[in-house]
Order: sequence, then C-alpha cells, then structure tokens
Amino acid sequence: MLSEMDVRILEILLEDSRISLKDLAAQVGLSSPSVSDRLRRLVERGVVRSFTVDIDPAALGYKLQAIVRVRPMPGKQHIVRKMIEEIPEFGECDKVTGDDCYVARLFLRSMEQLDEILESISDHADTSSSIVKMQPIRRRPPPLQ
Repeated sequence: MLSEMDVRILEILLEDSRISLKDLAAQVGLSSPSVSDRLRRLVERGVVRSFTVDIDPAALGYKLQAIVRVRPMPGKQHIVRKMIEEIPEFGECDKVTGDDCYVARLFLRSMEQLDEILESISDHADTSSSIVKMQPIRRRPPPLQ
C-alpha cells in the first residue's frame, strides 16, 4: 500500500520524470533527502521500474499503428516469439489466453511495411490485424489508490 505522500510523488513523476529532487521536494513539502529516500524505497519495492521518455511515434515518421493478433502454428511458438522480439516495429506485445497467443502493437511508416512484417512471419503464424484509428486512452498506470 502506498502512503498519500508516495502517491503525490508518483503523480508528479508521472507528469515529469525529469524533475529535480529539489523541485520535487518543494512540490510535496519535504526535504530533498526525505524525497530521495522515499523514491529509493519505491524503486527497491519495484513500484517505480524506470524513469523514461515519452516519444511520439508520428514525429519519427511512424504515422500508422496496428494491433496484430498472432496465432503461432503448432510447434512454432518459440520461433514466433523470437521473431516478434527481433522486429523493432513491434512496440509492445502481450502473451494472452484465448484463440490467439500474442496481441501486439506495431509502429509503421506505411501499409506496405505492415504487409512486409506480416509476410515475414506468415510461414510460422496466422495473423489478424486492425489499424489503429485513434487512441482515446494512452497507456497509463493503474490507479495509485
């Protein structure tokens, strides 16, 4: 369970993970060493896994995103997983229950690129894809309280 102060620290870090300890401490009303200690404990407990940068794929030329459901052919799951891990356009991938084995998000520059990627795994898996029109909820953390 998180304390109210830990929640406040996390909320501020979610807005700006590059904030200085001094500024973070000022916003939550604690000393820098106290905030540093709380933050260290949050990292040690695994609550905070990383401090990261949010990159806009479109700014890098990835104008399309696709959600792809992947169903490896019998005996090919380890091959398909390795292929997914090695194709950099796979931005995230979940192993799921149900008819499909994986559900992945791809960042793409064109429809042709999607075709090329899907063709590269077609000998080992069946796929079903959907083009993302809009993302009304971006990836967000679970509720903090």
